[in-house]
Amino acid sequence: MAPSLRLVGTVEMTTDDFYSPLDARSELMLDVTCRTLEEDPELKLCEGLRLIEATRTAFARMAPESIDVFESDVLPRMRRILMERFGLSELPPGPVN
Repeated sequence: MAPSLRLVGTVEMTTDDFYSPLDARSELMLDVTCRTLEEDPELKLCEGLRLIEATRTAFARMAPESIDVFESDVLPRMRRILMERFGLSELPPGPVN
């Protein structure tokens, strides 16, 4: 049985969801990012979008072999957190300046 990686709320994965196991730094980074997106009372939408992009960039450096899974699984979940938080039905598709 694969060890469980718990992010926030309904965001739950196992290390088998990635091409290589996530190390503790990656797990912590994803957890802190999701918690910040959900709970930071002063977070603005543009800051949330930048945080997601910064997390993607950092993840790509830490686990480049897993970036496709990040983009297909984790990224939509982070974007969904922002959409729910700000009451939006969609977000801009790309990075925010």
